[in-house]
Amino acid sequence: CPAPALLCGLLAVVAAVAEGGRALPQLSDDIPFRVNWPGTELSLPTTGVLYKEDNYIIMTTVDKEKYKCLLPLIASGNEEEEKDYKGPTPGELLEPLFKQSSCSYRIESYWTYEVCHGKHIRQYHEEKETGQKINIQEYYLGNMIMKNPLSESGLSCGYDLFLSLTQIPTKNIEGQMTPYYPVELGNGTPCSLRQNRPRSSTVMYICHPEAKHEILSVAEVTTCEYEVVILTPLLCNHPKYRFRASPVNDIFCQSLPGSPLKPHNLEQLEKQQEMLKMPFRRVKEEEVPSMKEEKFSSIHKPVAVGSHQLLTVGTTHISKLTDEQLIKEFLSGSYCFHGGVGWWKYEFCYGKYVHQYHEDKESGKTSVVVGTWSKEEHIEWSRKNAARTFYLREDGTQTVRMVSHFYGNGDVCDLTDKPRQVTVKLKCKESDSPHAVTIYMLEPHSCQYILGVESPVICKILDTADEYGLLSVPS
Repeated sequence: CPAPALLCGLLAVVAAVAEGGRALPQLSDDIPFRVNWPGTELSLPTTGVLYKEDNYIIMTTVDKEKYKCLLPLIASGNEEEEKDYKGPTPGELLEPLFKQSSCSYRIESYWTYEVCHGKHIRQYHEEKETGQKINIQEYYLGNMIMKNPLSESGLSCGYDLFLSLTQIPTKNIEGQMTPYYPVELGNGTPCSLRQNRPRSSTVMYICHPEAKHEILSVAEVTTCEYEVVILTPLLCNHPKYRFRASPVNDIFCQSLPGSPLKPHNLEQLEKQQEMLKMPFRRVKEEEVPSMKEEKFSSIHKPVAVGSHQLLTVGTTHISKLTDEQLIKEFLSGSYCFHGGVGWWKYEFCYGKYVHQYHEDKESGKTSVVVGTWSKEEHIEWSRKNAARTFYLREDGTQTVRMVSHFYGNGDVCDLTDKPRQVTVKLKCKESDSPHAVTIYMLEPHSCQYILGVESPVICKILDTADEYGLLSVPS
């Protein structure tokens, strides 16, 4: 690949060349680089990463284009690590989560994952059989043998001491090496593929200031052995577990006489990448149904989850209308939820449609219809699928935990030549902000989507769901 060859060569040289010609540690994902092409005018930054005029290399592309590239004096981002921390250990910080006996859930295309902190991890699937009977298929991915894993037998104290004497483990999350606190769970459901040995899991707790102990990902790293990543704000009080954005180390490459400002092949590659971003269908702005504009702002760093073809998560604040007014407008379809990060955003209007769209200053708004609402089609779908799932309270009564709605007849998919369709899963999610909504979308099969919508607003109307999962204004 001739176009990126210069970039690959630069990073290889940066890994081996530094001030005074000394070798650097092996290049790793937690030291990011960015190549800039400033042209003849170069103004070096006065803060952050440092540069020296004699710390440069001359690079030549396959097309004989020559560039003088000024290298940074690499920083790892750990210089301000607090060494004199005397506060609670990570185990002690997590102890309230285990004492509360709280559970976190993650809905995927087939399985739902349940992490009851300090107790067990369960994956299960619910199916409606003839006669409205619910059949549950479930596996325990791990159980905590001790009743209180962070206090009995000195486990927390001993393990925290072990971590303090060794390097804190890290995991690559979104390209960022992130420290985590591991909790081991064994004695799960026997695994037939491993001579009926019990399933086991490692739960990795990582700091996220505005998280609510969400399950970020569940992965089967080897047969019947799992890794579960949990986002929690509790660890953020410990300086060694706080999220730190690694400093970006800029490499400045100036063209030498006779060479273009940027390599020709690189310019061509960037144009090709822009072409790949072309949407499925271009819709004129006036073709999109007029919607009431709502302002929202991100309250946490979006994260990608799982290994599905398409999945984005975003938490937003919605307008602070009165609860009664908001519920009525939501159920009428006049108040729509928005979410998503990256190139595509998502718009969900209850009882109307699900759109994915991209807004660009130059080309305007591009929209794809993921699914449209038909009450008759949904009722037919609900006869074969569970439209409601329930949670059993301690007093023996049950309450609706989630409803699922089918939206079909979306835009025709180029890959399948069939209309797109989406299952919308509406779930109660408690939050400090009563007007927050979390939206995520995944694509388990080509052009067949699942849209998860979680909000305190939904908590107020779930119990109104009828046998088809249809909601109404509380009486």
